[in-house]
Amino acid sequence: MRADYSLERLERLRQWTESVLPAPLILLEPASADASFRRYFRATMAHGSQVVMDAPPSHEDCRPFLRIGRLFRAAGANTPEIHAENLEEGFLLLSDFGATTYLMALNEASADALYRDANSALLKIQLASRAGELPDYATELLMREMRLFPDWYVARHLKLELTEAQRATLEATFAAVLANNLAQSKVYVHRDWHSRNLMVTDQNNPGVLDFQDAVYGPITYDLVSIYKDAYIAWDEERLLDWVIRYWQAARQAGLPVPADFADFFRDFEWMGVQRHIKVLGIFARLCHRDGKAAYLKDMPLVMHYLRKACERYVALHPFLKLLDELEGQRVDVAYTF
Repeated sequence: MRADYSLERLERLRQWTESVLPAPLILLEPASADASFRRYFRATMAHGSQVVMDAPPSHEDCRPFLRIGRLFRAAGANTPEIHAENLEEGFLLLSDFGATTYLMALNEASADALYRDANSALLKIQLASRAGELPDYATELLMREMRLFPDWYVARHLKLELTEAQRATLEATFAAVLANNLAQSKVYVHRDWHSRNLMVTDQNNPGVLDFQDAVYGPITYDLVSIYKDAYIAWDEERLLDWVIRYWQAARQAGLPVPADFADFFRDFEWMGVQRHIKVLGIFARLCHRDGKAAYLKDMPLVMHYLRKACERYVALHPFLKLLDELEGQRVDVAYTF
């Protein structure tokens, strides 16, 4: 538990939990925390357990979690059931998916089945998509995310200032990436569909978490999140097979994916460039603003994904050159905290 977590708030959470549980509380203990201000606790009873989400209203709004959770659940995805809610305090009582994330369970033997289940759940969510139901993942948000890269990764983390020529390269890259992203068909986008937010459950895998920031946007985004996952890597041949299997299933289901897989894969790669530019900025911000330095160890894999995609496409070669220049300018002090 965070050292700055208020004991007074913890006591209020305990009292509320005891008032809404179906049986006496035996143990309330931290279950997990994420990159936001949300905290999760496992409430154990004599027979079973439930999860309590603590989302302080001064920092978090529970309403999108409730609305999107129900929206995705109606589509057939396995989101937590809501057993009780206290929006004034920011407390929710949820069904418990257990403690086994996809990240913990994924290995050479289990990967095909787990990813098949994840693809199936993703297709259900996408097939339920309707314009106007969720915020648009459009120009302003996509660009704001990419600008985390110069602001937090370059300026704050690497402690570098871009030259005028480097800034021009960055802006041209952002414009090209944005054009591709906006040209893609739109569906519901979970926006963090990866191995830490998918849970292994007894039935109806996966249990889906952390969906409160879902939007309506590019169809390849969630696929990039799971197959170019910042927390686990696979060889490219296997990754390509999983992406092809999704594309085949999506076409069969009638989702608006390109008829030619090469076109779909290009969209997948360019969407990945947007996400990885953003994630490098987010990880730098989590470290330098929020004191979560553990995310630094995940940066090299994200940079690897970014560089590999830039190598494939001539239009991204100037940005690859910029990454080389930044790497050459980087000094050790940039990693001293």
